[in-house]
Amino acid sequence: MRSFSIIAFLFFVTQLSFAQIRNKYTISFDNAEHHEAKITANFSNLQSGTVSLKMSRTSPGRYAIHDFAKNVYDVRITDGKGKEVTVTKPNLHQWDISGHDGTINVYYTLFANKGDGTYPQFDETHAIVNNPATFMYVPTLKDRPVEILYVVRDDLQWRVSTQMKPLGNNSYIAENLYDFMDSPALISNHSVKQFKIGNGNAEYTIKMALDHNGTDEEANTFLEEIKKVVEEQKHIFGDYPSFDHDEYVFLVSFMPQVSNDGMEHRNSTVITKTRSLADGGIKGNISTFAHEFFHSWNMERIRPLSLEPFDFEKESMTQELWFAEGFTSYYTNLTLCRTGIISEDEYFNRITNTFNSVWNSPALSTYNPKDMSQKAPFFDWAVYNDPINVNNIFVSYYSYGSMLALALDLSLRDYKDDLSLDDFMKLFWTKYGKTEIPYTIENVFITLREYAGESFADNYFKDYINNSERPDFKKILGSVAIFLKSDKAPYIGAEIDFTKNGLAKISNYTKRGTPAYEAGLEKGDIIVSIGNKSFSDIDQYKEVVSKNKIGKKVAVKFKRHGKDREVFVKIGTDPKIELAKYTKPNEKALALRAQWLSSQQKK
Repeated sequence: MRSFSIIAFLFFVTQLSFAQIRNKYTISFDNAEHHEAKITANFSNLQSGTVSLKMSRTSPGRYAIHDFAKNVYDVRITDGKGKEVTVTKPNLHQWDISGHDGTINVYYTLFANKGDGTYPQFDETHAIVNNPATFMYVPTLKDRPVEILYVVRDDLQWRVSTQMKPLGNNSYIAENLYDFMDSPALISNHSVKQFKIGNGNAEYTIKMALDHNGTDEEANTFLEEIKKVVEEQKHIFGDYPSFDHDEYVFLVSFMPQVSNDGMEHRNSTVITKTRSLADGGIKGNISTFAHEFFHSWNMERIRPLSLEPFDFEKESMTQELWFAEGFTSYYTNLTLCRTGIISEDEYFNRITNTFNSVWNSPALSTYNPKDMSQKAPFFDWAVYNDPINVNNIFVSYYSYGSMLALALDLSLRDYKDDLSLDDFMKLFWTKYGKTEIPYTIENVFITLREYAGESFADNYFKDYINNSERPDFKKILGSVAIFLKSDKAPYIGAEIDFTKNGLAKISNYTKRGTPAYEAGLEKGDIIVSIGNKSFSDIDQYKEVVSKNKIGKKVAVKFKRHGKDREVFVKIGTDPKIELAKYTKPNEKALALRAQWLSSQQKK
């Protein structure tokens, strides 16, 4: 017994000693006015031989390559005694280090001036820190705890907010590399507002770290809107996620110099908006909060297997974004409607816009939702210089998935009285979210079969997921006393912008199937006249088009590359629709609509 105790004690001491070996970082902002931060990193207890130091090429929540190493410079690397080591660069985002003594110290400068959920930004008002875009790392040390010290600007009264566990004096710790990379920070003279939420026997704190130029009263008003969203979304899934360290924090910057964005993380989200709370931001900015908080279930814990483990060196390709991003987008506006933040009419207007962007796209003739999801690395803020024919080859998986969620939700409700997408999401959360078992599309299919029956699930997946058929929205929306209204207006189908000189220029590549495309009109063409009638502003242009009879062929004169041309265009019917309420709906449809749009907290 004694010998066993000694062995156990030695094992415990060894484990404790290993746990105290940490990768350590320090970041300071003395030159923030010039958008620079000074960063040091320490990696100790290294094995002999070459150590590879890297800068991430992408970031959790993003799917494209961003190559963050481009803003790293003044790199200096030494051993533990301060001596220079041998450094070679096999590529632009990697430093191979040899000749060290078991320790390497790294010093470098980072330039950062695009404040959002992906890119950091340093200036005299704040520091938004996204760790993959900021810190070099050693991949072989990915299981070690990571400690960071933020050297704040006392002269600017800065403080730190992050999801990491505090150690005191602006130091924080993450349990491993991924936890660290997934933990952004807002550093500024921001205010912190918070409220408590109950989850069975547990209690969590929801914080809003808010950097803005507004008043404390505006911040309090906005916090109440966030509280409505947080509490409403719980009732979709039945309970809250188990937030690490018993808190979740919104890292918020409503400042004029940031970019508009939102980016989810396991226990926090970064939200940057240029619109202030005083300038309509209380209502205008809340949708991003609804979207990102929903991700704490559907993406952070209900997580596609194809995104695991996250690879910081390559793009992320997955077929499941129609579900992970698209269904989240559906619940974004539905949450706002259920809480009364937006009206029913506002909600239907938002559905109308999404409906038209999806179902009028020629891309659906070529690609299904899984294909669109796989294209994310090409369109998710990807960097490219050559033009892309987006109008004809891509529909956002956010919008597409949102429409498929709408169709599924209303079809389930119409199919059987006790079915809904809410309860399906709750079942899927129980199976794959609370257990944190990464899922596949096959898992979604099997779970829908389990929930709604084989016939229902088989048809839904065959028509809308494995193919790109359009659901019968006339029937689906009719079940809640909504119909698709069309003005059947004359239509050419070219996007027109008027130049300062009053010239009607086609501003985007024409879509396949439109009259403009079939006639050979294309981006950059200057429309001079339609049916010998000219125009000098957009209202005159629309009036000229509207006076033509649908099906009639009219002469369109235009300029291309400075030369006069003429084609005949067959006037078509504008495919745009809007969602409208029946004036005399039946009671069953009204009851189903109320059940769909009412707060789930009332159940």
